Amino acid sequence: MKNLSATVLLFLISIAFGQSGLSQEIDLLIKGGHVIDARNKIDAKMDVAITDGRILKVARNIPAEDAGKVIDASDCYVAPGLIDPHTHVFVGSKARFADGYNSVSPDAITLKAGITTVVDAGTSGWRNFPLFKEQVIDRSTTRVLSFLNIAGSGMTGFPTEEDVHDMDARMTALVIGQYPDIIVGVKIGHYRGSDWAPFDRALEAGHVADVPLMVECHLPLLPLEGILERMRPGDIYTHSYCRASDRECLLDDDLKLRPHVVEAQQKGVLFDVGHGGGMFHFDIAVPALEQGLLPDSFGSDLHRFSMNSGMKNMLDIMSKFLNMGMDLKDIISRATWNTAQSIQRQDLGNLSEGSVADVVVLCLREGEFGFIDTKGNKLTGNRKLEAELTIREGKVVWDLNGMAANETY
Repeated sequence: MKNLSATVLLFLISIAFGQSGLSQEIDLLIKGGHVIDARNKIDAKMDVAITDGRILKVARNIPAEDAGKVIDASDCYVAPGLIDPHTHVFVGSKARFADGYNSVSPDAITLKAGITTVVDAGTSGWRNFPLFKEQVIDRSTTRVLSFLNIAGSGMTGFPTEEDVHDMDARMTALVIGQYPDIIVGVKIGHYRGSDWAPFDRALEAGHVADVPLMVECHLPLLPLEGILERMRPGDIYTHSYCRASDRECLLDDDLKLRPHVVEAQQKGVLFDVGHGGGMFHFDIAVPALEQGLLPDSFGSDLHRFSMNSGMKNMLDIMSKFLNMGMDLKDIISRATWNTAQSIQRQDLGNLSEGSVADVVVLCLREGEFGFIDTKGNKLTGNRKLEAELTIREGKVVWDLNGMAANETY
């Protein structure tokens, strides 16, 4: 009887330990990779355990006995899923970006590049955001967030996109408030007038909704100094490394950072790459980096006209900056945790216990590689990042070389 009581007691203790999480089965265990997690200050060989779509634990030498699947990530880097903060993914059937075929379906590009979250850069506005949500956001494996355009119908082209009467700060802030888990900011982008009203209304909407403003500077008649003076700490300036006809370059004719750019950086304005099909030039990027203008994020400006140009994907952009001299750990940190903070989504971009299991396994290839800017210039480099494996909410959604496959033949 005493032995039976002891057996029952041990059984109850084992149940209690299991319920407390001290003993829990692992769905997926990534072993032996070099983990880079800026939020948790991890930069070392670690194992990553995933259960029920969440990070269970990051530690050295996690036992594999209870794991449903073990992935050997030796010689690879393991990081939170990458976040691309500048894309155009409101794909549809019209000859434009908003609900149009100039936008790109996110899953077609992102997952194979290790990107688990994209932010649409204002392709929709307050009038058509519900359609964007139904048509793209709700149907994508990639997590799709959004900046909301101050133009009511988003990127529909001239003249509707430049209709000041449809730039309603109150309605923009109202729609942001209706979708706080999806809409992360306001965007001002395409306006050829000299009136500051569109810019000021976008700022007002951002202030009311307490979200950042992304400035996509196709604003040829608004001076750069005035734009940067109006921007607040945490606001985002994109297309930072180019010299284009419709905006003032961040560098002067002597390739020196303009004083108001330095002041904006010191104030806390963030600078995104915004590569696109025409907005990234090595002859601007190299001297800008040398003077300390590092990208706060690696926005691709993904759309139909950029996806097959000098911009292959966000990993290609990261590889360019790697070969221009940036540190790999810094690049990955900026592409994950720093970007998550910039869009006020601290639940993303990290491998904290309990966080959603968005993970990328990266290979750093060595050899001779060519990288192209949007003027057709080539940078030769010796390192290139490649996504071996992408995991979205605990599920493998991209596997380049069968790393997570069941059998070897």
